[in-house]
Amino acid sequence: MLKQKKWLLFIPLFIIPILFIGCIQTISTADSNNVGLMLEDTINDQGWNRQGYDGLLRVHSQFNLEVFYKEEIQTIEQMKYALEEFEQNNVSLVFGHGKRFADAFTELAKSYPEIHFVVFNGEVEGENITSFSFDGYAMGYFAGVLSAIMTQNDEVGVIAAFPWQPEIQGFVDGVQFQNEQVEVTVEHVLSWQDQVQALTYYEQMKGQNVDIIYPIGDGFHIDIIEKSKKDGLYVIGYISDQSDLGEASVLTSTIQHVEDLYVKVVEQFVAGQLEAGNYTLDFQEEVISLGQFSSQVPEEVAFYLLEAIQYYMETGEKVKMPYLH
Repeated sequence: MLKQKKWLLFIPLFIIPILFIGCIQTISTADSNNVGLMLEDTINDQGWNRQGYDGLLRVHSQFNLEVFYKEEIQTIEQMKYALEEFEQNNVSLVFGHGKRFADAFTELAKSYPEIHFVVFNGEVEGENITSFSFDGYAMGYFAGVLSAIMTQNDEVGVIAAFPWQPEIQGFVDGVQFQNEQVEVTVEHVLSWQDQVQALTYYEQMKGQNVDIIYPIGDGFHIDIIEKSKKDGLYVIGYISDQSDLGEASVLTSTIQHVEDLYVKVVEQFVAGQLEAGNYTLDFQEEVISLGQFSSQVPEEVAFYLLEAIQYYMETGEKVKMPYLH
């Protein structure tokens, strides 16, 4: 997909209506479904938070809505302050970009019945709040299958942010289903952003002859990719297609098409069809996929893996790939 340059008008409040050069007038807010976004970190992380921001940009361009966002929202007090500003700008749909917002938005939604709240990867309850969770298990599973085939040392690893991430068990199960002889090392950074600890685990795994690593933390996965590229190890990219960062060292990436989901949610909201509740999204909903394959992945491996994913999408069943290393 081609990406166009986006021009932003920054104002002192740090709650930023996204405007474009060429839009002489701002969109009238009297009858608009203005959209707000809260991010728990910066949009410059080249991962999860950036995807939320890009999703907001697409909402603006495709629906001609006025949109607002605030970064580094960590506490309930910050959320309340942001909601007050959103309300003043006639925002009627608010995204909380991450699990952190689930519990807080469940409570806050009771005080803002005129606003519909949307969060990701958390459980919610209420008449005006919806949660969409990406099936991280399925992403990890197929990353594990590929890793089990491509490893030369029968040693692979996961560097996770937190133990609760479903990608971890998915990766382990995928590896063991494909090749029981492959050992999986798992480490938890206990932070999305601690690059130092993540790189420490990376060095430990390298010393244990791990030759493929799946870094599932959007604050440190870029560091692992860059280090792996220098050291001649392989990685599985996370959240977005990172083949451009690691080149041949990125065997593939487990992608969450967050921008597409933002568009789908707003389509439903504008049409009055966005329902409250908790929903899980898998490969079948076409918001999860694998990215570009490395030149190091044989064509027959890529073919069989895509065939296995297609079979899973159609039947919900997983099959062992016929190509064994």
